[in-house]
Amino acid sequence: MITLKQLQVFASIARHGNLGLAADEICLSRGAVSQSLSELERRLGSPLFDRVHPRLQLNDQGRRLQPLAEEVLGRVEEIERQFEQGGELTGSLRLGASQTIGNYLLPALLARQPWLQAAVTITNTQTLCDMVARFELDMALIEGENRHAELETRDWLTDDMLIVAAPTHPLAGQSCLTPACLRGCDWVLREARSGSREQFDRQLAPHLADLGRVLELNTPEAVMQAVEQGLGLALISRLAAANRLAQGRLAVIDVGLRLPRTLALVWHRQKYHSALLHRFVEICREQAGL
Repeated sequence: MITLKQLQVFASIARHGNLGLAADEICLSRGAVSQSLSELERRLGSPLFDRVHPRLQLNDQGRRLQPLAEEVLGRVEEIERQFEQGGELTGSLRLGASQTIGNYLLPALLARQPWLQAAVTITNTQTLCDMVARFELDMALIEGENRHAELETRDWLTDDMLIVAAPTHPLAGQSCLTPACLRGCDWVLREARSGSREQFDRQLAPHLADLGRVLELNTPEAVMQAVEQGLGLALISRLAAANRLAQGRLAVIDVGLRLPRTLALVWHRQKYHSALLHRFVEICREQAGL
């Protein structure tokens, strides 16, 4: 019979691709982890990983098993939580948030849920979607496009992207500007795979005949600091820039383009939704008035 220990070992190796990291996560010796995996593979009559030194990569059989194992383990955790806490909502979630959401929206969401323990990963949209697809996160809040067919995406909030500059920039304070006025300007951009960079490339770059110097940074705070120092223009979220705009540290460059974007919630289609995860999603939707 397949045991919970075997499924736990399998799921941990699948997430980490490494026996040692899996052993550390579930507090077993490396030998015990290797033995449990061997017993599971023998029981199923098939290897579950391709051994590509130094990593173990899921093969077709492993990919078939992963969502089933994650669902079983999730349901077991839910049973334990319900009976240990008398049905009260407590426990932890592995959450992901892209930079703007993680820095400017998520703290307020977590403050509404004092019973929740969260391990939060803040990085760019595509990295988060990759992690959700590998079941490394329970869900993520993203500001870019999800390209994984196995993930469920739900629209959440609407944000506006603004072109901003230092107040001393030659274009600051001017009216009746057009995209042509941006020709040859220096830019401070987010990194590839971020939602902000994807929107720049898709919606703004086609209007720019040529770019001046381009500086790439991987957080919105770093981008805005660079813009304040006069290093170029930036395309930045209104949520991120609100305080600096109110303080006069940044200026909006209006060239007649509206650049909205949709923030979204994303999880694996085969992910078991515990009561804890279900409640977190509900609170996110309540905040958006959904």
